[in-house]
Amino acid sequence: MNITLNNGVNMPALGLGVFQSPPEQTTAAVEAALAAGYRHIDTAAAYGNEREVGEGIRRSGVDRTDVFIETKVWVSDYGYNETLHAWEKATGKLGVDHLDLLILHQPAPDRFGKSIAAYKALEALLADGRVCAIGVSNFMPHHLEQLLAETGIVPAVNQIELHPYFTQPDVQAADAGNGIVTQAWSPIGGITFYPGWGESRRNVMQDPVIAAIAQAHGKTPAQVMLHWHLQQGRSAIPKSTNPVRIAENFDVFDFELSVEELASIDALDTGVRNGPDPDEAHPERFAMIIPEA
Repeated sequence: MNITLNNGVNMPALGLGVFQSPPEQTTAAVEAALAAGYRHIDTAAAYGNEREVGEGIRRSGVDRTDVFIETKVWVSDYGYNETLHAWEKATGKLGVDHLDLLILHQPAPDRFGKSIAAYKALEALLADGRVCAIGVSNFMPHHLEQLLAETGIVPAVNQIELHPYFTQPDVQAADAGNGIVTQAWSPIGGITFYPGWGESRRNVMQDPVIAAIAQAHGKTPAQVMLHWHLQQGRSAIPKSTNPVRIAENFDVFDFELSVEELASIDALDTGVRNGPDPDEAHPERFAMIIPEA
C-alpha cells in the first residue's frame, strides 16, 4: 500500500521504525523487515543506527531502488551549510547516493531561524536530486505556518506522535489542509510503555476497546491500531526488533474497520502527550553532536 506524496513520489504507507533499536540489533531487524515485505525504513541521525540500517538493506538482497529510505537531520546540524553536510553524513553511513525522504527532526523553537535555513538546504537537495522528498517532524500548526511563510516548498510529510491515546487532530487538520501526509511515530502507543518513560502511563496495547475490536477481526491490538492509521490515510512506522512482531505488524492489509470501529478508536484520545513537547527548547539534547560518516 503506497501513499502518493504532494510531489508525486510514492511512499510505502507502512514502514519499520528503528527508534531505540540498539545498533547491534538494527541490522537484523531491517533484514527481517525486508524479508517480511516492508519496503520503507525510517531512521534518524540522532538514533545512532543509520550505518546498521544500510547494512541491513544490503544484507537483505532487496535492490536499493525498491527500498524507501527515510532519515532525519538532528538539530545540531541545522543551518544551511550544516544541513547540506548532514546529508553527506547520512548517505555516507547508509551507504547510498540519495535519500527517498529527508526531514527535520524537531522544530527547535529556540533557534527557528536555523530550522528555516536547514529546510532551505533540504529544498536545495531536492532540487538537485539528492533527495526525492523533504519534510518535517514534530511540527505543530504554528510551526508549519511560519515555515510555509518563509520557504518555497510544502513539506511532503510531517512525522508526529500519534496513537489512539494522542491523536493530535489539530496537527492532522493542518497537515491535510496543506497537502502534507501525517506520519505516526509511536503508532501503537509504544512511548506510553517504553522503559524509562515513567511507570504510571497507560498501555494502549491493553485497552479494552481495542482488544474487543481485535478479537472481532481475529487480529492483535497492534494490528488493529496500524490498520486504523492506514485506513484513515496516514503513514505509520512501528518499531520492533523481534522478527515475529515485525512480520505481525506487516500483516494488516487483509481486513477493514467499520466506521463505528474507527470512531470508537478515535474516541480514546486523551489529549495527553507522552513524548517531548515540540514547543519546549532542549538546549542540552539539541547540542548532541552527530558523528561524521
